Amino acid sequence: MANFYTDNPDLRHHLTHPLMEKIVALKERNYTDAEKFDYAPLDYADAQDSYDKVLEIVGEICGDIIAPNAEDVDHQGPRVENGRVIYADKTQENLEACRKAGLMGMAMPRRYGGLNFPITPYIMAADIVSRADTGFENLWGLQDCAETIYEFADEAQKEKFITRVCQGETMSMDLTEPDAGSDLQSVMLKATEQPDGTWLLNGVKRFITNGDSDIHLVLARSEAGTKDGRGLSMFIYDKRDGGVNVRRIENKMGIKGSPTCELTYKNAKAVLCGSRRLGLIKYVMALMNGARLGIAAQSVGVSELAYREALAYARDRKQFGKAIIEFPAVYEMLSVMKAKLDASRSLLYACARYVDIYKIYDDMAKERSLTPEERKESKYYSRLADALTPLAKGMGSEYCNQNAYDCIQIHGGSGFMKDYACERLYRDARITSIYEGTTQLQVVAAIRHVTTGTYLNLINEYNSEEIKPELQSLKDRLVAMTERYAKAVEAVTAVDDSAYGDFMARRLVEMAGVIVMSYLLLLDANRNESFKRSAEIYTNLAEAEVCKHADFIANFKPAEVEIYKVD
Repeated sequence: MANFYTDNPDLRHHLTHPLMEKIVALKERNYTDAEKFDYAPLDYADAQDSYDKVLEIVGEICGDIIAPNAEDVDHQGPRVENGRVIYADKTQENLEACRKAGLMGMAMPRRYGGLNFPITPYIMAADIVSRADTGFENLWGLQDCAETIYEFADEAQKEKFITRVCQGETMSMDLTEPDAGSDLQSVMLKATEQPDGTWLLNGVKRFITNGDSDIHLVLARSEAGTKDGRGLSMFIYDKRDGGVNVRRIENKMGIKGSPTCELTYKNAKAVLCGSRRLGLIKYVMALMNGARLGIAAQSVGVSELAYREALAYARDRKQFGKAIIEFPAVYEMLSVMKAKLDASRSLLYACARYVDIYKIYDDMAKERSLTPEERKESKYYSRLADALTPLAKGMGSEYCNQNAYDCIQIHGGSGFMKDYACERLYRDARITSIYEGTTQLQVVAAIRHVTTGTYLNLINEYNSEEIKPELQSLKDRLVAMTERYAKAVEAVTAVDDSAYGDFMARRLVEMAGVIVMSYLLLLDANRNESFKRSAEIYTNLAEAEVCKHADFIANFKPAEVEIYKVD
C-alpha cells in the first residue's frame, strides 16, 4: 500500500517552510532538551529528521491499516451497550496501531511522555489521517484537547491527564447541549462544588464527538443564578470515576465511525480546570480555535482524497474512444480541484505556523519574562493566527465539500453508488462546514479582521516579498485584486447600517480569503516550481470571485437588504 506521507511531496514542502527553523528553535528552547531526553533533537536538521520519521510512520499506518479499514468502519459503525460505546472492530484496530506507534500526545512536552512536536507537524499528521478516514481523525485528533489542559490546568492535573493521553487514552470536549448548540452561553449542565474541592456534574450533553472517551473537558454552569457565559467554568471529568452514561449515538449521514453521543451526567465527579467563570470566556475560545484548525486539516485531507479518487477514475474511465481526462470539461474540473486543494493546504500551514509561534511564546512566558521584542512578536503572530483560523476552517471546509461534489460528478453514475469511495467521502465531507462553528460563524469571527485591516496588512506584507520575474504577472493581478478589495471594504464600512454590514460580511471575507490564498500559492511557487500551475489556476478563480463580489457591492443599495428578508 501507499505511504500517505511519502507519496505527497507537497507535505514536505510545507514542513520545511523557512519559518519552521525559527519555530523549532523556540519550541526546543535552543535544543536544551537533548541534555535530558535521548530522543530530543540536537539541532534543526535533527528535529526535521524526527518529524520525517514520525510522519512516515503515520503515513504507513494510514496507507496500510486505516484507509483499508475505512469502508468496514463506515458499514459497521459504533454501538451502545449498557451505557458504553463499543467502537467498530476496525476502529479498535486503528486505535491500537496508533497507540503502539506512540502517535498519541505528539504535541505534548516530553516530561509527560509526548514528542514535543510543534503544532505544524501535528496538524500535518491530522491532514494525513483525514485522507485515510475522515471519521477516525475525530478520535485520533481529539488528543489536541490535552493542549487546553496543558495551558490552563494545574501541574498535578497536567501530570495525571496529559501523561495518560500520551499513553494512548482518548479525549472529548463536552460543550453542546439539547438547547445550546452554537449558543454556548446558554449551557445549563450544573456543577456543584463539594467540601473536598471536587465538583459534581448533573445534566445532559448532546452532539459530543467521541463522547465515551477516557478524559472529558466539560463546560458547565458553576455559578448558581447565572444565565450567561460569565457563570460557566471548565471541568475535567475522568471516566474512571463514573457518573456519565451514553444515552444514545446519533444516526449520522457521514463520519459513521466517530460516535456522536448524547450523555447523561448524574453526580459525575470532576475537577475544576483553571479558574471559575472563565470556562467560556477564555478556555472554550482557546479550545475551539484549536479544534477549528483541526477541522481545517480534516478538510484538506478530504480534499486530497477527493482529488486523487477523481484523478484516478478520470484516467481509467473511457468514453467515446478515449479517457475522460482528455475532455476539457473534466480536466478543467480536476485542475480546479487541485488548485483549491493546494490553496487550502497553503492557508492551513500558514495558520499553523502562526499558531505555533504565539503559543510557544505563551509557554515561554510561564518560565520567564518575555523581552519587549518577544512580546511584540507574540502579539503579532497571535493576531495573524486569530485572523487565519476562521479562513482556514471556513473556506477550507467549503472547498472540501466542493471537491467531494466534483469527485462524484467526475465518476458520473458510478459515483452515486456505494461501490466507490467517493460516495462515503461525500457524506463525510458535509460535516466539516458545520461542526466547530458553521461557515457562517467563521465569517462572524473573520469580519473584524476585514474592518480593522488585519487581512489587508498581511496581504501587503506578502506583496512586499521578492519573487521570480516569471511570476511577476501573477503578482500584478493580485495587486489589482487587492485594490478592488480595499475599495469594497471602504464602501461597506462607510455605510452606518449594521444590517447592511452583516449582509456584506461574507463577500468581504471571501474576497480577503481568496487573495490571501492566491498570495500564499504565489509564494509557494516562488520556492517550488511545482506549485506554479495551481497558483495560475487559483488566481484565475480568485480573480473571478473578487470581481463578482466587488461588482455586487458596487451596484447594491443598502436599502435593498430588505428584499432578502423572509417572513
